[in-house]
Amino acid sequence: MASPRPPRASEADATPLDGARVLIVEARFYDDIADELLTGARQAVAAAGASADVISMPGALEIPTAIAIAVDAAAAAGTPYDAAVALGCVVRGETYHFEIVAGESSRALMDLAVTRKLPLGNGILTVENDEQAWVRACVTEGNKGGGAVEAALTLLRLKRRVGAA
Repeated sequence: MASPRPPRASEADATPLDGARVLIVEARFYDDIADELLTGARQAVAAAGASADVISMPGALEIPTAIAIAVDAAAAAGTPYDAAVALGCVVRGETYHFEIVAGESSRALMDLAVTRKLPLGNGILTVENDEQAWVRACVTEGNKGGGAVEAALTLLRLKRRVGAA
C-alpha cells in the first residue's frame, strides 16, 4: 500500500497564530509597489491572528541589517519577534547595480534566517520592469507580500511543531 502523499503548499497547516509577533521591514524605493506589498502582507498577518510591526527603509540593501537590529532590540526588551518578512522591489536597470542589490539582499536574508533560526519570508521582488512588479505585488494577482508572510508563518508553525527554540 502506498504511503499518503505529503500535503501540498496550498494544503499547508493554517493553525491560527494568535499572539504571534511579525516584523515587517519594507523598502520604500518604489512607494506604490511598497504600498501594495504591505497591503497584502498586513492582510495575511491579520488572517493568521498575528500582529505586525512595520519598519521602513530606503532600499532593499538596508532590509537585512534593519531586521537584525530590530530582532535584537525586541529580544533585549523581552518582546521578541516570532517571524520576520522582507518586502521591496528591485527593477533591473542598465547597470550591474541590480545584480548587487538583488543578490546581496537575498544572501543576507538567508544568512540571517539560517544563523538565527528566524522564520523569514522574502518578499523582495526582483523584476525586469514595472509591469512585472505590479503583477507580482497586486493583492488580487501575485500577492507576493501576502505570500512572504505565509512563508514566514509556515516556518513559524514548523518551529513550534518541532519544539525548536
